[in-house]
Amino acid sequence: MSDLSPATRADEPLTDPVAPGYQPAPPLIGTKPRPEPLDPPMVPFAIGGIVAFAIGLIVCAVAGAPALWTETCLSGLLLGIPGLTTMIVHDRHRRQRRALSHPEFRVTP
Repeated sequence: MSDLSPATRADEPLTDPVAPGYQPAPPLIGTKPRPEPLDPPMVPFAIGGIVAFAIGLIVCAVAGAPALWTETCLSGLLLGIPGLTTMIVHDRHRRQRRALSHPEFRVTP
């Protein structure tokens, strides 16, 4: 497992860059590969945000919260609508992005 770590190996001495005869450590060959970035569907997150702001608006209206809180919830609710449309377009192009990065990826409707 230590061969996959990007850190220096335990059996190698630590080199001091200011010491006489400094030799830089050789590059490590057994480093871990980078993980693939996540590409989840984003529409559920946008809908969840809109619902959260709508619930907050209802609670603020019923509880008699300060006007600033109510306005914040209303702003979040209204700004969530263009965010939702943006995420719908983003998810529509998700299949094309996946096909470019992973040719073996297929989505059956």
